[in-house]
Amino acid sequence: MQLGMIGAGRMGANMVRRLLRGGHACVVHSPSAAELASLATEGAVTAASLAELVASLPPPRAVWLMVPAAVVDATIASLAPLLSRGDTIVDGGNSHYVDDLRRHAELKARGIDHVDVGTSGGVWGLDRGYCLMIGGDDEPVRRLDPILACLAPADAGLAPSGGAGAAGTSTQGYLHCGPSGAGHFVKMIHNGIEYGMMAAYAEGMAILAAADAGEHARAPDAGTAPMRDPEHYRYHFDLPAIAEVWRRGSVISSWLLDLTAQALADDPGLENFAGRVADSGEGRWTVQAAVDTSVPAPVLTAALYARFASRGGADFQNRLLSAMRHAFGGHHEPPEMV
Repeated sequence: MQLGMIGAGRMGANMVRRLLRGGHACVVHSPSAAELASLATEGAVTAASLAELVASLPPPRAVWLMVPAAVVDATIASLAPLLSRGDTIVDGGNSHYVDDLRRHAELKARGIDHVDVGTSGGVWGLDRGYCLMIGGDDEPVRRLDPILACLAPADAGLAPSGGAGAAGTSTQGYLHCGPSGAGHFVKMIHNGIEYGMMAAYAEGMAILAAADAGEHARAPDAGTAPMRDPEHYRYHFDLPAIAEVWRRGSVISSWLLDLTAQALADDPGLENFAGRVADSGEGRWTVQAAVDTSVPAPVLTAALYARFASRGGADFQNRLLSAMRHAFGGHHEPPEMV
């Protein structure tokens, strides 16, 4: 097939490379001339403008957007007037599924199909493939199947788990999850779970890192509870080695643990990271969906709030807590805590 790709950042560029390796033709547009130049040397056709991209594609066209969620509407507003009835716009970024519903209706009125594809795989997707969660009408999704199959990881060496899904494309790493918005809804929950898994690994490793706390005696302080049994906490754990052993045979082994082990092996003290953790939206939308559907999600909610705190979001409330303790009990913050 021939596909237009708008966006050639870390994800978009590698998706183009994977498609080129699979024998598909790609026309790529990006604001970055350097990104386009690199892909041109690898066999992609580059377009300096959206009009040039559309003119380079034979109808019915398929144009994949791999851009930040904040600029999808503006991109579609510029692209849609250039397209024809029967063309398809694919949003492969991290849009909110509610926006998909609106965009699908607006584009359908113009005779243009809209398909939402939640895409997971990060910078490793070029070689590993991308897990694709797809929403949209049956016919445009069917037409895109060669592209989706090429981007997906195939069976990834995993035997099917059985059940109804074993007969479909889910065993190949891509799935038509339902009508418009379904792909991004499933990806939204995927990322909410990711927040929780990452937080669990981080918290567990932090407790291991603090397991020598009994060797660090502190002066008695009326405002701080003392460690009752310091002799219970005199361990010096090799965190990279622990992460490595957990990768083998453990029930908590995962690709995230693989990445954690590599990060600790490269930088055991994590000196190259400030610990300010971003959230790109899916975690917030997951928590909102949990509220709207009355589904308790304390782990995912706590993981999202931890990210807010990592960026200083808890600073004011913590200062107010300290002020209240001082007001009712005359408690002063220990100097090392200021």
